[in-house]
Amino acid sequence: MTITRRLGNNYSDATKNRMVDVGSYLPFEEESNLARTGSSLYFDEDDDLPVLDGAAALVPVYASVIDNIYPEGCVTYEGGKFSDDNKFGENFASDSVMQFQNTVRGYNALVEGSVDLFFTTHPSREQLDYAKDMDVELEIVPIGLEAFVFFVNADNPVENLSIDQIRGIYRGNIKNWNEVEGPDRLVNPLLRIKGSGSQTMMETFMEGDMISRRDPLSIFGGAIGYSFRFYLAGMVANDNVKMLSVNGIYPNAENIKNGSYPISANFYVVYRKDNNNENIIKLVNWLQSDEGQNMIEACGYVGGSHR
Repeated sequence: MTITRRLGNNYSDATKNRMVDVGSYLPFEEESNLARTGSSLYFDEDDDLPVLDGAAALVPVYASVIDNIYPEGCVTYEGGKFSDDNKFGENFASDSVMQFQNTVRGYNALVEGSVDLFFTTHPSREQLDYAKDMDVELEIVPIGLEAFVFFVNADNPVENLSIDQIRGIYRGNIKNWNEVEGPDRLVNPLLRIKGSGSQTMMETFMEGDMISRRDPLSIFGGAIGYSFRFYLAGMVANDNVKMLSVNGIYPNAENIKNGSYPISANFYVVYRKDNNNENIIKLVNWLQSDEGQNMIEACGYVGGSHR
């Protein structure tokens, strides 16, 4: 998933074109970057294994679930081995328990029944409407916390923005960094794809009132973007990017967990209520247990949720 475009000068070059390196999170591969915390729940090859998919930002979570609980051999690839030579960085076979279709396609696959559990931020209104139109009821279960963060190029001297300032930027009212104690450069507010988890979160944060396109001249200014903390800092880390404090609070794990960082949100596992695979409930209950929460934190996220 692309966070931003590579833009024309040092302040705007917030990140390179980045896709999630799914190859770093493959279950049962020795060098994979997974949380191998162990589990008292274990599925064997004769069980009805739930098929897992999720947002790009949550690949480490559901891949770690498979690695800890599922039997080897259940993650399969078209052509027999993993390849990152396609648009989405994956080639999981149709019978694989791990899929990576990203938020828009993966959510549709959940509603249509080819995926059993989908790991995601809260579905958008359009996604919920799609499920309703398909006469599908969903169970949406919180399993952890993540910070929604804003980031700029490391050379930008701005370290902190208030919520009002961020909203001012993304409503087109603040157009120059010097209005927020920064350099005399235009602000280039980057936007995300409609239906992505980060865009849905941004629309919620902006209370439905935000720009839909950028001033063409802003590409010559300094960029600001938004994403989720671990996706930015852990999965597509870039030394040329820095996360901003918001209202004077930096988005680290401690400040997310104690509630002081002001823009934190649940992430969820979602399933169809009419899915009669009994292992779905077992897996959801495990994710909410101490073992599951320990695994989520070992992945680099924050356990717990806002109830």
